[in-house]
Order: sequence, then C-alpha cells, then structure tokens
Amino acid sequence: MRISAVAFSTNGCATALRLRDALREDDVSIFCKTSSDTLGVDRIEGSLSEWTGRAFAECDAIVFIGAVGIAVRHIAPFIKCKTEDPAVVAMDEHGRWAIALLSGHIGGCNELTARIAERMGSEPIVTTATDLNGRFAVDTFARANGLRISDMKVAKDVSARVLDGRFVGFSSELPVEGGLPAGLTAAESGEFGVRISRDPSSRPFGTTLNLTPMDIVLGVGCRRGTDPSAMDAFVRRILAEDGIAPERVAAVASIDIKRDEEAILSLSEGLGVPSVFYTAAELNAVPGEFTASEFVAGVTSVDCVCERSAARAGGADFIRRKTAESGMTAAVCSKPISPRFP
Repeated sequence: MRISAVAFSTNGCATALRLRDALREDDVSIFCKTSSDTLGVDRIEGSLSEWTGRAFAECDAIVFIGAVGIAVRHIAPFIKCKTEDPAVVAMDEHGRWAIALLSGHIGGCNELTARIAERMGSEPIVTTATDLNGRFAVDTFARANGLRISDMKVAKDVSARVLDGRFVGFSSELPVEGGLPAGLTAAESGEFGVRISRDPSSRPFGTTLNLTPMDIVLGVGCRRGTDPSAMDAFVRRILAEDGIAPERVAAVASIDIKRDEEAILSLSEGLGVPSVFYTAAELNAVPGEFTASEFVAGVTSVDCVCERSAARAGGADFIRRKTAESGMTAAVCSKPISPRFP
C-alpha cells in the first residue's frame, strides 16, 4: 500500500517514525504539521487541507497521528464513496489507539488498522458491524479476491441479511476454496444471493449481487495526442469481439513515457481501474516472445509496448496479441483468479 502519515507534535513524530518501521512492506511517507521538534520528519509546506486533498488522490491509505477531530475535519471535503476513498486511520500521538475511520472493507482500513495495532502494540478500534459480530463481509471478500462488486446497495443488503440471519444464497462459476462462511447457503436460486460469474448480467437469484472476477489485464500504446474517445471505443470493441465484459478488466498498462497520455488515463478511469506504467528496462526484462516492431523499438526502446506491458502487469496468458488501429495498439491478457473464503 502507498501510505501517507501526518503527525502534529513531537510525540506524534516519534510515533510516525515507529509506524514507518512497523510497515516496512508498504510505501510509507511521513510528514508533520507542527512548530515543535520534528525529529527529522518533513514538515508540510502549505495547508493541511491541501496536503489531505493530494493524499486522497494519490494514496491507498492516510494515517492521522493526533486528535480524531483533526482527521474528521480535514477528510470531510474529499470523501466521495466507499469504492473510491482511501483507507483513513486515526492514532493518538503515543500510538495507544488505532482507529479505523474510513473505507473499512473495500479500502482495507480495518485490515490496516489490525496490522498497525499488532505491530505497534496499539488497541484497534473497528466499528463495522460485520467485523464486530465476526460475520461474513462481502466487500472484504471481494477486495481480497480480485472481484468487482456489481451494486454497492445490494452489497450493503448482503451484510444486513447476514447480520439478521436471513437467507443469502451463494453460487459460483469459479471453484472457491475454503468452507462456506456462516450466513451464506449454497444455492443456485432463491430470493436473494451472491453469484461469482464472468458474466456481470448473471442473475440466478431474485436479487443478485454479482461478483465479477477482475482477471483481465490490458496492455496499450498510442500515438501522442490520441483522442480519448477513439481509444475507449477501440479497446471496448476489442473486448466485445473477445466476449470479455469490461467489468473484468483489472488494470491498464503501458510504458512510462505515456504516463501523462490523456487517452490512456481516460481509458483506465472509464473502466474504473488503475493505470500502471513501466520503464523500458522493466518491459525489456519481461521473458517471452512478443510481436516485435522496429519502428516501436526506435521510438520507445521497447520492441512491443502493449504485449510486454500486459505481461508485466500480471497477465499470464494472452487472449489477444497486439492489435493495431489508427496509431493505437492493445493486447489482452488473462490472469488467474482463485476466490477463497478465509
């Protein structure tokens, strides 16, 4: 996770330094907003509101080390919805408490809070009902297994029915490891249920929450200044030709010299997935045989951007090799998804 933490006192700075050490597997940046001794922690230049806005846009998680009220006031203007907001954790300056404030399930805040508490000896404060009652949380399950939720309102209803002990059927097109959790009943029909399917329109239950495996990686390239609408239409036509629902796309990948290319950024935004970019050296290091182009190699130092990008971003098997049209290229890869109940 990419995590930004901010402290508001010298004690808070000491806790921020401990936090960074505790989460070494994550990309943790620490800052402070104080006139006291910072213990070497970088001070925030500009307002805390501006910093919070940038962190919301750029980070997977934010940790406020200070009064909870500071966190609440500063995140309020930037909250959008649980599918987009980063995880937000609040800690006191001594690190005695770790409080999950925002995006508990989909954003991973509850899991992050638990990790912080375990490693720093803090007391975790988690208030989501399914966690408090030890019941199945469909949004946590979806996030952990690379599944796209079709309808957040229905997902909320799943939690309510599980907590109330009402019927929630479960069926899956994919093999699912682990035992069925309490609150779900194996079924192929019924008034309400959860379905894992590559077809987002699958509706075996009267009310169905469809969880779509995000098992597709797109590798793309394009001429500088390509019309975003043309790129979107090109990619969606390719997906349709291959019988792939756009909901299955997990990421859009390309070379880093296209990091600011509006057509690629707009494509990923429209598909609701991250765009990832790799250096020429990273792409050239990808093993395998690719559809080489001397022209592309002369421009980018990589013989095939789209195929190598798709493979580098986790694609295991090509569904479609390089396809080119009007200065745009795309390749489609699948990656394994193996849902598992904890």
